[in-house]
Amino acid sequence: MKPINAMKNVPKAHMASPLLSGILYASIWLALGALVLSMLLRWGSMQESALPTYSLAVHGCSALAGGFVSGRRSRQRGWYYGGMLGIVYGILILLVSFLASNAGFSGKTMTMLVETLLCGSLGGMIGVNTKRS
Repeated sequence: MKPINAMKNVPKAHMASPLLSGILYASIWLALGALVLSMLLRWGSMQESALPTYSLAVHGCSALAGGFVSGRRSRQRGWYYGGMLGIVYGILILLVSFLASNAGFSGKTMTMLVETLLCGSLGGMIGVNTKRS
């Protein structure tokens, strides 16, 4: 009797929506960026006053990565899916910041929304033009 490899029969998880998969990847990048920033604050020479600038960079990188995944999964209109990801990601971040620290709407939040929109769109344009293997 031949041994059965049970791992070959396990179905792979697949997210149908490009937007949801992009949000998942953007959240992972956000968590990694927040971890790196907190380690730099604790053990590095980074000052707390520089944190807003670096957090904008982390949000931009997260939206870029999420837009890349959304564009790659959609296979068409990468700028659209990446831009939608940037808007949804920015609104989720604003919602969490409002609920966590009662932060209001200001010029910095508008800057973050525009940045996530542009970075997400750019990531979507890059992602849609990569070859799927």
